[in-house]
Amino acid sequence: MECISVFDMLKIGIGPSSSHTLGPWRAAERWIDELREEGCFHHIVSIKVNLYGSLSLTGKGHATDLAVVLGLSGKDPEYVPVEEIPEIINCVKERKEICFGNTYTIKFDMATDIAFRKEFLPFHANGMEFTAVSDKGDTFSETYYSIGGGFVVKEERVSAKKNIKAFNRFPYPVENAAQLQEYCLRENKNVCEIVLENERSLRTDAEIDRELQRVWDTMLECMYIGCHSEGTLPGGLQVRRRAYDSYQKLKGELPYNTPQEWLGTIRKTEVKFRQILKWVSCFALSVNEVNASLGRVVTAPTNGSAGVIPAVLMYYMVIENHDAGFEHIKRFLLVAGEIGSIFKKGATISAAMGGCQAEIGVSSAMAAAGLTELSGGSTEQILMAAEIAMEHHLGLTCDPIGGLVQVPCIERNAMGAIKAINAAELAMDSDPRNAKVPLDKVVNTMWETAKDMNSKYKETSEGGLAVGVFLSDC
Repeated sequence: MECISVFDMLKIGIGPSSSHTLGPWRAAERWIDELREEGCFHHIVSIKVNLYGSLSLTGKGHATDLAVVLGLSGKDPEYVPVEEIPEIINCVKERKEICFGNTYTIKFDMATDIAFRKEFLPFHANGMEFTAVSDKGDTFSETYYSIGGGFVVKEERVSAKKNIKAFNRFPYPVENAAQLQEYCLRENKNVCEIVLENERSLRTDAEIDRELQRVWDTMLECMYIGCHSEGTLPGGLQVRRRAYDSYQKLKGELPYNTPQEWLGTIRKTEVKFRQILKWVSCFALSVNEVNASLGRVVTAPTNGSAGVIPAVLMYYMVIENHDAGFEHIKRFLLVAGEIGSIFKKGATISAAMGGCQAEIGVSSAMAAAGLTELSGGSTEQILMAAEIAMEHHLGLTCDPIGGLVQVPCIERNAMGAIKAINAAELAMDSDPRNAKVPLDKVVNTMWETAKDMNSKYKETSEGGLAVGVFLSDC
């Protein structure tokens, strides 16, 4: 059984895509680590990278080549200063050399040493091959797959075995929603408590709290930056940032200097129903505009869907409970993370495999579950909320215009957040005993829908809006 930590589902990284940016970045880091383990790292004199399938078709728009360079340069996506990224990339381009593993310099021409190959590798749509040649003429080559949410594997069965070994300490290993519900009933615990017990097998309570706080701080800072940044997004579509304009219309006049003070200011703002919709949309847009600008976000469960969970959690803190603090944030994120892992294990969180239902749909389900937890919902109602949210995203395609995580991706986060809130309300007002569709059935249906979906609707920019709207029209 594959066991996944909440911190696997909620990773801090750089935009615009977890599968096309963070995944290749982590793959490059992993390759370097393996070269070091084999004792050949310091002998490497040249490197080449081949990007396949979806990584090739939408790689430019997703900054896949830039992510590979940053990974090969030994930069960490969690901590590299975002403002330094353009300078790092420009130096590699201009000098045609790279500081390999942040250790020594070798020749590297981005134009010729990174190749975009449209053919698909058999295992997964997001394949990449790294090849190095040593000073003795030896060749070292490895193929990786970015399977969504920043997860990187060589082969699925190998990855699963490693996860089983690493997580065999989980007291409550969860494969599906029915099993989670069974644990809750048997142990007389709620979902949050079950998830927390699993996390405690990996980290101390202090470590769990510290990392969850860091996740939330990143989300809050991301919303803050998005609401205070104006102009157009990079990439050529000339998409105007809308979170700034929306925030200017919604904001109060109280002073603030930090994201935390900003949150306090918003909580003092009188909000009516129509404004609630605008605030939630503003929060979601702000995150994904930062994501589209190669900013730092939290995969939730992916970068392309990173705005849904922060927007819904902010909704709770600003509208539902002005006294909400870290313990509420903690419960929300633990429950949301567990729901996301159920979708990953039973279906996919990769748009290249399942379309946008695998990203926005999953994030909406995660947020709905988290909100239901904070609203006092039972285990059954939490699972019901997640099911409702996903049910109404089934079949959603991934068709980014120009291969950029902008249109329709950014707006879809706002829609996913609103649906999550509605799903939670429906679940809270319902008797789960009358539910017709259990969560596990909708997870399976999502996966079957993904397999039936034409490949052109799976993050290739070869179908849907990507071809229905010409770049000259934008």
